[in-house]
Amino acid sequence: MNYSPEQPLKVAVMSFAHTHAMGYVRLLQGSQGVTVLTSDPGPHPVGELRGRAMAERLGVDYVDTFEELLAWRPDAVVITSENARHRELVELAAAAGADILCEKPLATTLEDGIAIRKAVEGADVMLMMAFPVRFASTFQKLKAAHLNGALGQIVSVRGSNNGQLPSMRSWFSDPALSGGGALVDHVVHIADLLEGLMGANPLSVTAVVNQKLHSERARAETAGLVTISYDNGVIAGIDCSWSLPDTAPTWGGVKLSVAGTAGTVDIDFFGPSARGLEAATGAPIELPYGPNFDGALLRAFLKGVRGGVQPQPDVNVGLRTLRIVLAAQKSALTGATVSISDV
Repeated sequence: MNYSPEQPLKVAVMSFAHTHAMGYVRLLQGSQGVTVLTSDPGPHPVGELRGRAMAERLGVDYVDTFEELLAWRPDAVVITSENARHRELVELAAAAGADILCEKPLATTLEDGIAIRKAVEGADVMLMMAFPVRFASTFQKLKAAHLNGALGQIVSVRGSNNGQLPSMRSWFSDPALSGGGALVDHVVHIADLLEGLMGANPLSVTAVVNQKLHSERARAETAGLVTISYDNGVIAGIDCSWSLPDTAPTWGGVKLSVAGTAGTVDIDFFGPSARGLEAATGAPIELPYGPNFDGALLRAFLKGVRGGVQPQPDVNVGLRTLRIVLAAQKSALTGATVSISDV
């Protein structure tokens, strides 16, 4: 859309369903030249802080309906709803002429993913996927090293994304709203890093899952192992789980090991932390430090909106990572290796 640099950038946040919504709101509130308006219509699950009460907690302006939110004519929209609602909200935002930052995954079905791409292309608006880890400085250094030939030819990659069960929001483990469990929540982050690093196309996926962890609470898989074959010959393995206990000092982390013919690199993206013990209870404390990946993601998005230049990762990256997840789900269900072309 046409943006006047003399006016503050108007950014709307649609839904507080995703736990990242609160962080995005705080970052947007601290961004120069940005005004923020939010909406999170109910009904909301009992016991979860949502809607106007959450807006008051955050100290951000709020309206009761998405219609009111889009009547404000925002320049950009951040969609942080339940995964299954992404299509509905993208179509509303695109019809309003707003550029979009969409939480991952793009959708829960291929049909909805393709409809999302059609909506943003038809409205001539931009959509960026919320994959913050690719904005880590360590990932940018890894990519530069690879482009400079320091790793030689990449042979294999091991990735892990292990965290706590997102109990703050019950929909994460409800397949009707999330599209699945740990596969949906965690595989896409590693898949995006591999796309950003190699630019290769996935060919096939093999996956196994179980629901032994948190079986009394979760309604979807809580752990999985996924193997992806790429057209450049690389085999990637992804360990995805909600395996950390509720008492863990932090939510989890993302790690990547890249093996090449000239060397191997191991990266713990959330590793830099100050660690200790709480004096009163002896409970472990872990306080991360360093650049905020979400902040870098939002800056890239806002820069793209202001300049009218599509920021990466775009809707096509969202579709490709969605296909990997859908192939993994099909493989876990059938016990067979699934070709991406069959998704």
